[in-house]
Amino acid sequence: MVELWVQDESRVGQQGTKTRVWCKKETRSRAVKQGQFTYAYIFGAACLEKDLAVAIIVPYVGTTIMEKHLVEISKHVSQGKHAVILIDIASWHIVKKLSVPKNISLLPQPPYSPELNSCEQIWQYLIDHYLANRCFDGYEDIAFSCVEAWNSLVSIPGKIKSLCSRSWMTC
Repeated sequence: MVELWVQDESRVGQQGTKTRVWCKKETRSRAVKQGQFTYAYIFGAACLEKDLAVAIIVPYVGTTIMEKHLVEISKHVSQGKHAVILIDIASWHIVKKLSVPKNISLLPQPPYSPELNSCEQIWQYLIDHYLANRCFDGYEDIAFSCVEAWNSLVSIPGKIKSLCSRSWMTC
């Protein structure tokens, strides 16, 4: 039996995202924008069948971080099943020295096709609902905010499935 997972990472930080804000009619809205360059990365993965998502929050990206993320995903693959994870072709995803757990296979998507990876909707939801228009004091504040945002998202029943489901993504 196979479980289909989607995986991606997103950068969150002081050079954050501005989004629309509400303001009184005939007034100009204000949104914050920091000038510092401190970031955290969310490595996230979702299994639509199980309405489950797992993540790690890290200060940088690379092969060792990807390996840690795959180990975390591996822990959540159902007993007796094998996970196929849809990934983009970032260098740390496809490097030959990447150690992949035995219950996981990686399925690279075509280059320049982020629309095929429905994990992108998770990032957009986190930005829209939790992480945009904010100032952060430093890495710890960013990481804490990412953890809070992720935990809030995954605590909503059915949200992962509704954000990430695609008609062609069935096993």
